[in-house]
Amino acid sequence: MRIAVLTSGGDAPGMNAAIRAVVRNGIEQGHEVFGIWDGYRGLLEDRFFQLTSKDVSGMLSVGGTMLGTSRVPEFKEVPVQMVAYDNLKNRGIDALIVIGGDGSYRGALALHELGFQTVGIPGTIDNDVYGTDYTIGFHTALNTIVDAIDKLRDTSSSHRRCSIIEVMGRTSGDLALYAGICGGAEFIITPENPLNKEQLIKTLKKHHEEGRRHAIIVVTEQQFDVHKLAAEITIRSGFSSRATVLGYIQRGGSPVPADRILASRMGAYAVEKVMEGLSGVCVGVRNDELITSPLSEIINHPKERAELYDLVRKIK
Repeated sequence: MRIAVLTSGGDAPGMNAAIRAVVRNGIEQGHEVFGIWDGYRGLLEDRFFQLTSKDVSGMLSVGGTMLGTSRVPEFKEVPVQMVAYDNLKNRGIDALIVIGGDGSYRGALALHELGFQTVGIPGTIDNDVYGTDYTIGFHTALNTIVDAIDKLRDTSSSHRRCSIIEVMGRTSGDLALYAGICGGAEFIITPENPLNKEQLIKTLKKHHEEGRRHAIIVVTEQQFDVHKLAAEITIRSGFSSRATVLGYIQRGGSPVPADRILASRMGAYAVEKVMEGLSGVCVGVRNDELITSPLSEIINHPKERAELYDLVRKIK
């Protein structure tokens, strides 16, 4: 077979490990593997190249994606999808493996519905893909955030300060939730657990009166203006407050071992599913077992984290 692979959407540490596993296992099974530059943009522009085992040597520890990535909103249009379909067919490609998140899966599902074999691999730091316990890149981003929280706590305690840390996640609170638990945050504010400002300030006032030296608030991005909240906390709670927006530093860096292993497993497994003839599915991991799920059931399906939010209430 001729198997193509692309990365799409936001980059995530471990994508290169997944590419490496696709290439190495594909070649081991006797197939040819082709990379596509810059995601769906490169697919539309017919920018393919053949990958060898040597090309992916040393990529396990490298963050980002060696193939490049892009966002192509116009890919939702059928005439645009047909250009991609024709390019794949004209190149003699038999199957396409797409590494990315929800938006990337939409493109893969569209090609599947046009009759082209596609398999998805979840690569996003947000961990917002249903059908898998973890996505490639999540553990590395989480490690970066927890390290930042630990450092901010030191200076917050020194100055008797409340630190607000805004993290990525878009519509998913997993990064904030997991980081808040790991960092001992007093408050975790996410799309699933929204802000109750009056309760928050009331609790902070009580903590200040009790003599606590610091407070940590972890917030998922795009919930509200964290700098305005910090200013209000300073005025009303007794704590001096500062907001820190971690931004794109969360996406970069060498993948941690958990992401390298997960990506390697998923990449090799995706090749096996291609060889079995599966299409319109994505790879996932549940209870440490690799699985596949239909893309049509994964898109727009939120994850549930009731158990972890209950844990926060018990131990905060």
